[in-house]
Amino acid sequence: MIDIRPFPTLGHADHGWLDARHHFSFANYHDPGRMGWGSIRVWNDDRIAAKSGFPPHPHRDMEIVTYVRTGAITHQDSMGNKGRTGAGDVQVMSAGSGVVHAEYNLEDEETTLFQIWIETDRPGAKPGWGAMPFPREARDGAFQLLASGDADDGALTINADARVLGATLKGGSRIRLEADPARHLYLVPSAPVRVNGVAAGPRDGVAITGEATLLIEGEEDAELVLVDAR
Repeated sequence: MIDIRPFPTLGHADHGWLDARHHFSFANYHDPGRMGWGSIRVWNDDRIAAKSGFPPHPHRDMEIVTYVRTGAITHQDSMGNKGRTGAGDVQVMSAGSGVVHAEYNLEDEETTLFQIWIETDRPGAKPGWGAMPFPREARDGAFQLLASGDADDGALTINADARVLGATLKGGSRIRLEADPARHLYLVPSAPVRVNGVAAGPRDGVAITGEATLLIEGEEDAELVLVDAR
C-alpha cells in the first residue's frame, strides 16, 4: 500500500519567523486520520528565518531526528551539549527522562529542515544528543543509513526500532530498496518521483506498508529522506 499525502494538504502554521508544514497532527493542527505512521509520530517540514529559532523548551520520552536541508541549525541543551548541524547532515536527541533544549538558526540565511519524532522503545532512559556529517555525494544513487537503533552500525543511535535513510537521485535514474512488508515506511522527496509506479510531488509524504520492494524513479534530481519504523 502506497498512500500519497500531497504537500498542499499538510497542516500549516506560519509564525513569521517559522513557516511549518506538518505531515502528522501537531500543535494546533489535528487530523484524526494523520496521527502518525507506525511509530513515526511527527514529521515537520520547517522553514526558519535567519537569526531566529526555538527558545528553550522541554521534551521527554521521544526520539527526535533533525535533517537539515539548507542552511544550518545550532543546538544547545540542559545536558551541556552545543553543536551546529549544516545542510545534508543530521542530529539526534533521545529525550528520555527529560531534557530542555533550544534550536537556533544563527545564519544569515533561511534554514530549512525536517524534524522527525519517533516513539521511544526505552521510556525514562538517560537523555542524549549526537550529530554527524553525511556528505551528499556519499549517497548518490543509493540510500545511506543516517540513524538507527543499532549502536554498532556506524550511524547515529536512537532508542527505537527504526532506521533513518537518505539518498540523492539523479533525474532519469532509479533506486531499489528491499523492505519488510510488516513495517511502516515514510518517504519525502525534494522533487517529483515515482514509487512503485505511484507519482509523488516535491515534499509530498509517501506512506508505505505491505511492500517487499521499493523502486523509486526520479523525474528530476531529488533528495530523498526515508524512515523505516515498526
